[in-house]
Amino acid sequence: MIVVMQPGATDMQISDVLSRLEELNLAGRLTQGEERTIIGVLGSPIVPGLGAALEALPGVEKTLRVTKPYKLASREFNPVPTIVQVRDVAIGGNEVVVIAGPCSVESEEQLRRTAHGALEGGAKLLRGGAYKPRTSPYAFRGMGERGLELLAKMRDETGLGIVTEVMTPSDVALVGQYTDVFQIGARNMQNYLLLEEVGRTNTPVLLKRGLSATIEEWLLAAEYVMAQGNRQVMLCERGIRTFETATRNTFDLNAVALAKRLTHLPVLADPSHGTGKWQLVTPLSLAATACGADGLIIEVHPDPDRALSDGSQSLTLENFTRLMEQVNAVAGAVGRTSALPASLIGTPLAIS
Repeated sequence: MIVVMQPGATDMQISDVLSRLEELNLAGRLTQGEERTIIGVLGSPIVPGLGAALEALPGVEKTLRVTKPYKLASREFNPVPTIVQVRDVAIGGNEVVVIAGPCSVESEEQLRRTAHGALEGGAKLLRGGAYKPRTSPYAFRGMGERGLELLAKMRDETGLGIVTEVMTPSDVALVGQYTDVFQIGARNMQNYLLLEEVGRTNTPVLLKRGLSATIEEWLLAAEYVMAQGNRQVMLCERGIRTFETATRNTFDLNAVALAKRLTHLPVLADPSHGTGKWQLVTPLSLAATACGADGLIIEVHPDPDRALSDGSQSLTLENFTRLMEQVNAVAGAVGRTSALPASLIGTPLAIS
């Protein structure tokens, strides 16, 4: 349920509503807009006549039922877009924020070349896997804590915040010592113990859509995190599994546009995993930007042919720089911005 306060409702009137909810073993979440305040009602007890009782309180304009099974993530519950702050980077505002880096941290030299190249190209955050869930148990599965140490070292060198995957609830404390954003991978989207564990932290969470998950299941997974108190959640569309085999996954642009309507949370896109082919990463990045994505997460490697994982979908540093120029042009065309380094501003552009 949502309680809509009258324009100009006083702090005392708002406090009275919250106190009444507390008496009923319910909780209220405040959203204060420019013109009015909205209180979202949280809790499981069924209280007959609750809406009428709340509407009788001074300062209350009306009550509305939330029709979605997810509450905290719903735009009905919170019509004001959420801005997730990662160090000095705001995600969910007007800027299309780009996260770039290798699939896996392989060595200090590889990560340093990638981090500095990503920074020069205009990326705001550095991605890189220290713990990797792989289909085959014999594939490279990351460097573990040494990989986390290298990511932190590159953050010190470049100023780029870190996005890295956490795979189990028991790893949350360790990974949390190094990362600025917990990434929940597609295979773990419905690992509810893991979702609740990162929900108990104050670290932002990037939640990727599961391989076969519906949009509602994806948003309910976000609800698990938010229900534990961590409201800094970002959604990431990374392609779903369909009958098509020509690409790694089917990149669902519908999900980007629809999620922006259903939730107040930032929505990002991962065209690298969505396609599995580096040649398709740029056009799908542009499409996702045009669809309203708040950010992109792009796999970049200084030598993709020798990458230990996902080389076929990784951009070279040169191709990443060209992608950023094109994303900037499309973002501007749809009323958004995309940060470019001063050296690239004004560069002649040809969208390919």
